[in-house]
Amino acid sequence: MYYGYGYGFGYDPTIILVLIGALISGIASMNVQRTYNKYSKIRNYRGLTSNQVAEHILHAAGIYDVRIERIRGNLTDHYSPNEKVLRLSDAVYGQTSVAALGVAAHECGHAIQHQQGYAPLKLRSASVPLANIGSWISWPVILIGLLIRYTPLAEAGVFLFTFVVAFQLITLPVEFDASARALRILDQDHILEGDEHAGATKVLKAAALTYVAALFATILQLLRLVMIVSGSRRRD
Repeated sequence: MYYGYGYGFGYDPTIILVLIGALISGIASMNVQRTYNKYSKIRNYRGLTSNQVAEHILHAAGIYDVRIERIRGNLTDHYSPNEKVLRLSDAVYGQTSVAALGVAAHECGHAIQHQQGYAPLKLRSASVPLANIGSWISWPVILIGLLIRYTPLAEAGVFLFTFVVAFQLITLPVEFDASARALRILDQDHILEGDEHAGATKVLKAAALTYVAALFATILQLLRLVMIVSGSRRRD
């Protein structure tokens, strides 16, 4: 890859940071898919579906105004606080596997967070607009600043990119807490026990590691941008 921004027109050594981040994220993604596939073949002994478990958890928490819907895709499950909708993917919706129940319970964990006013979830929701700004605008601002050789503009772009890093950092406690709530409920309500509970734990831990990997990759990207812009300032 070639750049003229502080490194001359030659090989950009900072590209190694992007490659490391991509490798780590790729490994994390493959791990969660492999783990999910393994435990998606293990049916829970009570024969409960993910929908039944999700409804049970929500009602046990006193939540009756959250809809459960199906969404296309593989592991695209999520809870929408604004719509109060819990969406389960094709791979999870209506399934009886240990993996599916774990994922459904995790999304219920987010619904419970919302109901209880969990501070990190509120902070994450509030930071979404800034994260979107950072994601969409930072790169054009940086590139324009480098092209016109106006370093302060490029530095402003780097600052905007920190919003993306901050959002992913805030996301970690939200996701880990949702998984902890899910596993605790699955155990306390005797929905999954023994090896089944251990399997769900592995699935949710693998999923959590993808967020850690994404944060690490984004931090490496930020470091790369800092190095490129700093190199441009030295040339100026």
